[in-house]
Amino acid sequence: MEGTDMHIEPGVVDAAKMGLATATAAGAIGYTAKLSWQELCSAKAATLALRAGLATIGTFAFFEVLPNFQAGVSEVHFILGTTLFLLLGAAPAAIGLMLGLLLQGLTLAPTDLPMFFVNATTLLVPLFAMTALARRVIPAGTPYVDLRYADVLKLSATYQGGVVAWVAFWVFYGQGVGAESAASVATFAAAYAVVLLVEPIVDLAALAGAKALRGRVPQGLLTPRLHSAA
Repeated sequence: MEGTDMHIEPGVVDAAKMGLATATAAGAIGYTAKLSWQELCSAKAATLALRAGLATIGTFAFFEVLPNFQAGVSEVHFILGTTLFLLLGAAPAAIGLMLGLLLQGLTLAPTDLPMFFVNATTLLVPLFAMTALARRVIPAGTPYVDLRYADVLKLSATYQGGVVAWVAFWVFYGQGVGAESAASVATFAAAYAVVLLVEPIVDLAALAGAKALRGRVPQGLLTPRLHSAA
């Protein structure tokens, strides 16, 4: 398999099996719409659009600027989905991941567009799982800037683990369960451990920067939960 700028390469899931990806992506887009509506109940549309725009730019930059390397079934990228969630909120992060992925396909990797639904599912569903975990493990009175390493590690492990799980699912679903595909998935999963080691450090650095800039950042640019308890 040749390297690609996305997670699952063209051909791994053929057209005959793409119906499942279309359904899962439709569900992910629908849940993104639900999160966006919840966001709009407490924020202005312009604020949501601004943060979603920042998340889109961030996603595109993460794919194209940050280091990436081939490992097994695909390339390993530093997606930093947890960072987007902590700084911008769930809905903007979801919109940004989806639009950033689409923008990359439209501008730099058009041959990967047939796999958009597969890759959108791979990026969005783990974000939703991480969002649900955050509601359970982060006390309601704790702003994100006060999170500890253990907290962000749990969130990052959920997101990155979800990405690996979906990559494995698509490979086995598209190519069948065999020794070669299993070995490639295992190589990819092992390589993704690098991301799991790095992302919590990036998260803590971003939160420390946000804490230092408290009161200096225009209102609405970052998620309110970053500095204020829910």
